[in-house]
Amino acid sequence: MLKPLGDRVILKEAQTEETTKSGIVLPTSAKEKSAVAEVVAVGPGKTEDGKEITMTLKVGDKVVCSKYTGTEIKYEGVDYTIVKESDILAIVE
Repeated sequence: MLKPLGDRVILKEAQTEETTKSGIVLPTSAKEKSAVAEVVAVGPGKTEDGKEITMTLKVGDKVVCSKYTGTEIKYEGVDYTIVKESDILAIVE
C-alpha cells in the first residue's frame, strides 16, 4: 500500500455511475474527472517552527478538491491522486 509523507493525502476518485436523461449509463472513463474523492491514506502531518501540526483528515473521509490538483499515479491497477492537505477544499458530510 502507498504511505504518504508529511502533510500529503492519497485520494481515490469516488466511483459514481451517471445516467443521462435518455437512460444511457456513462462509464466513469467517459466522464470528466470528479471533484469528490475518498481519502485512502493520510500522512503523519508536518512540523512548522518546531511545532507538530496534525492532520485533520482521516481515512474514509469524502472530500472535495480542485479537478487538476495533485499528482496522479496508477498503483496496482488503481488510479490515485496525491495532494497536500491544504489543496483539499472541503469535507463532504
